Order: sequence, then C-alpha cells, then structure tokens
Amino acid sequence: MSFNYKLDVRILQFGEGNFLRAFVGDLIDQMNTRANFNAGIAVVQPIENGLISIIRKQKGAYTLFLKGIKKGEKIQQHKKIDHIISCNNPYEDYNSYLKLAHIDSIDFIISNTTEAGISYEEEDTFDARPPKSFPAKLTRWLWERWSHFDGNKNAGVNIIPCELINYNADTLRQIIYRYTEDWELETAFSDWLNKACSFHNSLVDRIVTGYPRVNEEVYKSQITFNDELIVVAEPFFLWIIEGDEKLKAKLPLNNINLDVKIVENLQSYRTRKVRILNGAHTCIATLSILYGNNTVLETMDKEFTANFLNIAVLKEIVPNLEGDISEMVGFANAVFERFKNPFVDHYLSSIVLNSISKFKARVLPSLLKYKQVNGKQPLYLCFAFACLIRFYKGIWEGKSLPIQDNPTHTALFVSAWNAKNIRITVEDILKEKQLWDQDLSIETGLVNLIEIALTAIELEGIEKGFQTYLKTQQ
Repeated sequence: MSFNYKLDVRILQFGEGNFLRAFVGDLIDQMNTRANFNAGIAVVQPIENGLISIIRKQKGAYTLFLKGIKKGEKIQQHKKIDHIISCNNPYEDYNSYLKLAHIDSIDFIISNTTEAGISYEEEDTFDARPPKSFPAKLTRWLWERWSHFDGNKNAGVNIIPCELINYNADTLRQIIYRYTEDWELETAFSDWLNKACSFHNSLVDRIVTGYPRVNEEVYKSQITFNDELIVVAEPFFLWIIEGDEKLKAKLPLNNINLDVKIVENLQSYRTRKVRILNGAHTCIATLSILYGNNTVLETMDKEFTANFLNIAVLKEIVPNLEGDISEMVGFANAVFERFKNPFVDHYLSSIVLNSISKFKARVLPSLLKYKQVNGKQPLYLCFAFACLIRFYKGIWEGKSLPIQDNPTHTALFVSAWNAKNIRITVEDILKEKQLWDQDLSIETGLVNLIEIALTAIELEGIEKGFQTYLKTQQ
C-alpha cells in the first residue's frame, strides 16, 4: 500500500514510535520541502505489537507539534508530515517485508528499536518468519537484497541506527556478521556487506513527550483531521552521525534549520552530552526531590536548585571537558533552556530510575576529573553525591522516596545506613566496588566531605544544610 506516489522510497525505517516520527520525520520533511530530497519512508514494525494499523488508517500522515523555548523565544508550532509511503508488519506479511529489499531506490536504513533492540538472539534462524531480533530481521533483509540484485554494489545501503547505545552501528554490524556465520551464508554476501554497505554510529538528542493525553482536545482543535498519531516534541534537535564526504554528498543538509553534523568521530559529542545534559539531570534529581520539587521545570523555577545546577555544571563539569570551552558553555546554556520548557512535565521520579548506575556513568567521571585537575574535591558535585546517598536511605520527612533500582545495589545502601554512624555509612558505600567499579573511599578528602554534607543534611535539610556545608570549607 502506497500513500504518497510523489516520493521515492529512499528510506527503510525500523520503528514507528514517537521518537522516530518526531525526529527523523522532522528532518526528512525539511529535506524534502527545502532541498528536494524527494525521500519517502517505508516503515517496518520491529515488534509484534505496534502502530502500523493506525498509520495505515491515516495513510501515513500525522501531526508534529513543537513546543518549547529556543534562544529565549517560546516556540509553539505544528505541521502535518506525510512522507511515510508504506507500512509493513513482518509478523503479518513476511513476504511483503522481504520484497521491500527489491526496491532499488532505497539507500538508507534508519532504526530505533530501543536500547534492547540491538541484541543477539541465539534462537533466530534464517528460515524464521520473522526472526525475533531486529539485527536478525535486518540480516535476512540484506541477504534478500544482495540476492535479488545479484550482489550489485550499487544496491548497497547506508545504515544509521538511532538506538541510545554507544557504538550503535558498530554493535549492529558485529551482530549481523555473527548471523552470517551462524546461518552459513555465502562469503560473497559478507563481502558485499563490507564493500557495498556502510554503517554509521550516531547520537540523537531531542526530548519527545509523545501523544498529548493531557489537553488532547486543545491539540486536536488545531488540526483538520482526526489524528491518533499526534506527537509532541521540543524544538531542540541534534543528530551527530559518523561519516565521510560520501555520506555528506547524499544528505542535503545545507538548507535545513536542524542541527545535523556528520563527523569523523562522535565520541567527544557523546561525552559532552552524557556529562552535561545527562549529568545535569542525574546531579540534580535526588537533591531536587529532597528539596521538595516534583519536576525539572520546578527545579529550574526555584532559585536554590537552579543556582546549584548552574554552578555545578558551569564551574565543575564544563571546565574539565576536552574541546572548545565556549562551545561547551553554549551547549550547557541550551540544556538549561531546555530544562525550562514550560510545555513539558518531566518528572524527577522518572529521572531517578537507576540513579546509582547513572551517577557512576554520568557524574562520577566529572567529579574525579575535577579532583585530578584542581587537586581538591568539587564542592557541588560532592554535595550532589551526598544527596544521592541520602536518597537511598529510602525515607525522607516521614515519606517513602521513589527508589527504582537494582535490588542488589539498593540492599547495599540499606545495609550501609544500618551502621553506627554516618562516617561508617559513607565509608561502606564509597568502598563498594559493586556500585562504582572502584574503591572511592581512597580518594583524598571524599569521605570527609560527604560525611560533612550528610551530617548537615540530616540536621538542617537541603538548603540550610548546603550553606552549613559550604561554610566548613571556607
């Protein structure tokens, strides 16, 4: 079934959820309207239950609402997007799925099958209809394409995953090659994958809140058709793709107003995002809950929590990152602006999910780097660390805290809080390698600083406790 005969099928997209429709959908719409890209999308539903039936009913069209703040200006706009040409559910019609490989105009494959989607399933076979995993489905599709076009190198495709794992394309490629060995596929097919197809690691960044369940009618009153696929997102857009001049030549990016960068190596961008954006979330979340806030917006509206986050990021995280400092500061300020989005209810209770592992990956490297560079511990990040430890005590002002984490890890915190005094609690937690992959208790001054912070928090609460904590370091 084709919905828009004016476009060529140039993109095979695995995933039909909110993110791809608000992210890739927006980009393709701009390249089509501003740069004559003439690209239609064939969407594949990667799991058994999905939205394909609704997309078919709406003939591939849906509405994207962009709401937020950009460079100080409030943005509230919407547009109809209708470049989905066809839909396929391989669980219903596997033959049609394979026949998509026969479309010679396809030159890009894009995916977002969640972080768990790029995984190896040992039970997947070549003859499964369909295989369970996304990499196995893709391997089978690529083999179909290679076979149909007799190994023609011109039939190769550019594969750009959007899944939020590091080295997403490299990981996907490794699994595909593993299936070629498991299934004993021809060596010529592997050679074609290697020479005709390209795999591009990528990093995506846009907050997509999805369908507006709250105030649904307000959104529907602004459009002219019954849209069950309305998707709401922030204006901010960033896509970093590893690639070369050949990839740049294939994507007309000059005339669009979305930030897409094709770079040789994206790791510095990933580090920037993890340390500043994700690090800011994790740094402030438990502190802000203990302070009494419920959302990120409330955090930015309260003077104490907003100032705390601003100083922690700009004074203790940003200066120790590699790269252009002005670019880092600009990115941090854009993050603060995104956090102030009045149209997004981003609950702190969702951010604190798995806070222990998040703190280890997102904040701890900045804390340790600061000590390495400056010869002393960062006061704000250490206080945030103390708030994390206090949060995992489980009760605050007589109420249970929204802890959602690895039960083994939370048990270690509970056990530590049963110690005779706060210092022993801090030592027990910091030395636990199961939590941090290292013994943090040997870091000079860290135990003392967190002990002082926790003692102040227990006696005076967050804001007054923080002031007392700072005075001890003057």
